[in-house]
Amino acid sequence: MPEERNGPDSLSHLDESGAARMVDVGEKEVTARKARAEAWVSMSSETFELITSGSLPKGDVFATARIAGINAAKRTAELIPLCHPIRLDSVEVDFHIDEGPSRVRVDALARATDRTGVEMEALVAAGIAALTIYDMCKAVERGVEITSLRLVYKSGGKSGTWNREG
Repeated sequence: MPEERNGPDSLSHLDESGAARMVDVGEKEVTARKARAEAWVSMSSETFELITSGSLPKGDVFATARIAGINAAKRTAELIPLCHPIRLDSVEVDFHIDEGPSRVRVDALARATDRTGVEMEALVAAGIAALTIYDMCKAVERGVEITSLRLVYKSGGKSGTWNREG
């Protein structure tokens, strides 16, 4: 269920006339911020075997997807129009193998010490890493599916810590 926000900044990306604007974060406190996001990539067992054995014709899927995710996180403000450019302290992209249903969980963690959060950076990192897996696999399988791109955790700032339940 979506969080309800009340008050004058409940639609903070809109000005008084309803026009889109970048939120003024100049008065916000600089705090340590962290966000984790995930995405799932499902595929056939044959493609899964090629990826996990390192036999995919295009090379090391995980190394390439990791670099793509990290690079994408650094460019989030260029991709999402109202995001603030922030100085990232670190970005980590990891992969967790789920053999039963032949899928991979992409896990992205972004950290910064800044006036605004890093949720979008973590989400962009996970999404682009997942898309890179698709791109590297499409020559052997077009049916690879990316699902459940979502924020899992965030901390820092005025709103504090949030954890996805379940």
